[in-house]
Amino acid sequence: MKLSHNRAVLLMVAVTLMWSIAGVVTRHLEHAQKFEVTFWRSLFTALCLLLLLPLLQGRVVFARMRHGGTALWVSGLCWCGMFTFFMLAIMLTTVANVLVTMSLTPLLTALAARLFIGHRIPARTWLAIAVAGFGIAYMYASQLGQGMSLAGTLVALCVPISGAANWTVTQHSHAQGHDVDLIPAVLIGATLSALITLPLAWPFQASAHDLGLLAGLGLVQLAIPCTLAVVCTKVLKAPEVALLGLLEVIFGILLAWFGAGEVPGHDVFVGGALVIGALVANEIVAWRGRA
Repeated sequence: MKLSHNRAVLLMVAVTLMWSIAGVVTRHLEHAQKFEVTFWRSLFTALCLLLLLPLLQGRVVFARMRHGGTALWVSGLCWCGMFTFFMLAIMLTTVANVLVTMSLTPLLTALAARLFIGHRIPARTWLAIAVAGFGIAYMYASQLGQGMSLAGTLVALCVPISGAANWTVTQHSHAQGHDVDLIPAVLIGATLSALITLPLAWPFQASAHDLGLLAGLGLVQLAIPCTLAVVCTKVLKAPEVALLGLLEVIFGILLAWFGAGEVPGHDVFVGGALVIGALVANEIVAWRGRA
């Protein structure tokens, strides 16, 4: 698929909209519980990718996966963490909490790249990390002061940690001359997530209504947008992808608000504004510097 820049931008916006539906959809489940929700979404994602991958890359893709190297499987393990922790967090706390916490991924990636592969962090990124860290700390402290459980928020924090590990591994592999094919890595992650959560999901309680919604998440919220996002990254620059990716936070909060009546608290607005503002400022300065 060859895209112009403008079409890649529009497609990336559509991708973030598809990513953002997880919260509002899970709020309309009838009987499925935490681990079962995670299991079914991961299973349906894996099944959809098993159909999509041969169409996109030919059947030889499965042979290439067997020789993909350590980085491919480590990336798959990181995707597994992202998928599993995300759905558990969505079932434990508000959609806004999860999405704002997830948006830390680019900054945690910068820290991980500095610690493990020696990438230099510009002063603007250190400032962004400090401001975003303060925003998250404010959000968590306010919730703790209100007597709310932090379990869901702490689980949500594992999502950007897994994401940072994933991008650090793929960056290191690229520097060594071995690019990781991200779509097969997503398939590995979804499969591992389904296998890990299967024993914890039993006995199944999901209704036919729940299974329909979770199948939709597997296809529309993960398999299709993850595939399209990889296509977009071949056209768009990294800062553009990072900025457009933040739309998932905005779309997700609005969908949960209007589609499920989940109104964000004042702490989420303040903390989220600090985190998103720091990310946007950092990426815009980086973009102008490269230009």
